[in-house]
Amino acid sequence: MKHHTTPTIHRATGQGMTEYIVIVALVAVAAIAVYQFFGQTIRNQTAGIAQELSGQSATTAIQAAKTSADATSAEGNKKKGLSAYDNDVSR
Repeated sequence: MKHHTTPTIHRATGQGMTEYIVIVALVAVAAIAVYQFFGQTIRNQTAGIAQELSGQSATTAIQAAKTSADATSAEGNKKKGLSAYDNDVSR
């Protein structure tokens, strides 16, 4: 009789593992999207922090971070939709 309860336990464990994998995959995709959107800003800020910690001036890196953050902000404010899609196949 105990053999009937064992497959149910394994099935529930497998379902929990599958849900965990799906959640991890969604978090990974979200992290990639955020890094894709803010990647240059993050790199410039990290470079500025490293320069400041080493005792050098980080004015250039800070300005580059501000420039890339402004560009990212401007890109995010653009209206996006299918109306901007160019369907010219003659190129």
